[in-house]
Amino acid sequence: MILRLVLTLILLASPAVADTARIKDLVEFEGVRGNDLVGYGLVVGLDGTGDTLRNTPFTEEAMANLLERLGINVAGEQFRPRNVAAVLVTGQLPPFARSGGLMDVTVSTIGDARSLMGGTLIMTPLNAADGEIYAVAQGSVIAGGVRAEGDAASITQGVPTAGLIPAGARIERELPFSFDLMQTLNLALRDPDFTTAARIEAAINRQVGGGTARMLDAGTVEISVLSSGLTPARLISALENIEIAPDQRARVVIDQRSGTIVLGSDVRISSVAISQGNLTLRVQEAPVVSQPNPFAPGETVVVPRSTVGIEEEPGIGLAVLPDAVTLPDVVAGLNALGVSPQDMIDILSAIKAAGALHAEFIVQ
Repeated sequence: MILRLVLTLILLASPAVADTARIKDLVEFEGVRGNDLVGYGLVVGLDGTGDTLRNTPFTEEAMANLLERLGINVAGEQFRPRNVAAVLVTGQLPPFARSGGLMDVTVSTIGDARSLMGGTLIMTPLNAADGEIYAVAQGSVIAGGVRAEGDAASITQGVPTAGLIPAGARIERELPFSFDLMQTLNLALRDPDFTTAARIEAAINRQVGGGTARMLDAGTVEISVLSSGLTPARLISALENIEIAPDQRARVVIDQRSGTIVLGSDVRISSVAISQGNLTLRVQEAPVVSQPNPFAPGETVVVPRSTVGIEEEPGIGLAVLPDAVTLPDVVAGLNALGVSPQDMIDILSAIKAAGALHAEFIVQ
């Protein structure tokens, strides 16, 4: 059996004018960030798909504590409900969140519950890394899958053991952060690059005033709030919509699992000569059973029979790929070779090994 690699070639055509992007889409602003929250809680109201309390004693303990807080004494009682599941509740406190605001939370089982569909999360405090409670979550869980089963088979689609509660947590505490008192701001580039950082510095100084921005390194641009004469909030509002042309390294990215190739717009190929062909080996086994006639002496013997063959498909000969100065030239040159798509990964790897592919080569 011959395994074939399915190859999808994604072509990113190089435009005549460099694409621009807003600064807010290229950087992270210092101080403008979320904070992760986590809490332990219970989901009730499940249709027999909750934790088996014999295997998850922490669920039984949490359920007993909850009932005792509600004035119900269950000490020494034997109860085995199947409609309760222990869960971890996670969420992210948005930047500049205020008391009374709402945030989304994700609910995930930590026991052997089979599904959270139809369940309701009971009031769950959410803690930050400092141990303080910043939000409280409660509400109906929207599970992300479905499960069905019979006596001898079952089927699961999606992930029914995790779900989302939109706007399911209310913020109870604010982070102590005085953004308006900052005198300098740092812009952290998501993809550090010296050229992009220099362009951001120049664009900000043209827009706001000379001396406002200063490039510290490939990933950081420092902004002086005092030099701009604006408050930090108004300064960021003025900066984030400035458009620049970000620069990037030439890259070829290959995903061997899916056979996907992505060529960056700055990829260049020097003149090379390429010859390519395929060799296929076939091995077939057809054993024959030989056995004696009835009541005759002897024993049954399995006689192996193998058929081995080699097939060589005609190659493309020796083709010359000329210098390519733009991405369309590269694509046109590769397509001119007339090879099948599944051979393109091997050809690009060989061109890189020959030193003719001028780009960062990434294999995932």
